[in-house]
Amino acid sequence: MMQAAGKALLFDIDGTLADTDALHREAFNLVFGPRGHVVDDARFKREIQGFSNASIGERFLPAESPAFRAAVMDEKELTFRNLVAGRIEPLPGLMTLLDVADAAGIPMVAVTNAPRLNAELLLSGLGITHRFKAIVIGDELPHGKPHPLPYQEGLRFVGASAQASIAFEDSRSGVQSAAAAGIPTIGMRTTLGHADLVAAGAVASASAYDDPELLARLAAAMAW
Repeated sequence: MMQAAGKALLFDIDGTLADTDALHREAFNLVFGPRGHVVDDARFKREIQGFSNASIGERFLPAESPAFRAAVMDEKELTFRNLVAGRIEPLPGLMTLLDVADAAGIPMVAVTNAPRLNAELLLSGLGITHRFKAIVIGDELPHGKPHPLPYQEGLRFVGASAQASIAFEDSRSGVQSAAAAGIPTIGMRTTLGHADLVAAGAVASASAYDDPELLARLAAAMAW
């Protein structure tokens, strides 16, 4: 199938392809609890979800060196990977959507602030690594989300137009990043509600990929 000119689907990973935020919160508390930081759901959404590890380390370990912060965040990510192994399930309707996009020749890109090891583990665990033309890692760029650069890079990889594409995000910083890149963004309600996602810049929200309104929007935008 020939690639559809100018169009792409761009996906965040954590909380967007699979609902992993509860496991991230558990890993954070296991590692940061002994260091005096315990986060509940509200604080996780406000101060951790969607942010880069560098910014999280700076927020919670301000008196420590960048090298120490990075080591602690690496410990947190290893804890997360150990927790998530064998517990990764796609959001409802995701696999069917990926099948339809592939059949229509629409390229897909993963855009995340997660470390590359996490991103690769989750995509591999879902069995969908081969679906994506590129994996954009925010921490490997000069700016991660909420800056638009990660999504601009995603578009560049596949030669897609922002306005002709659609992004899927679940966090405020992720929605802000995609929207700032000019991409119509669907907020996935795995953690945040409709009002929060729209306030961040989403054009609509959905609870899963089998949502009838989402499917109708995609069919119109992607012409499949």
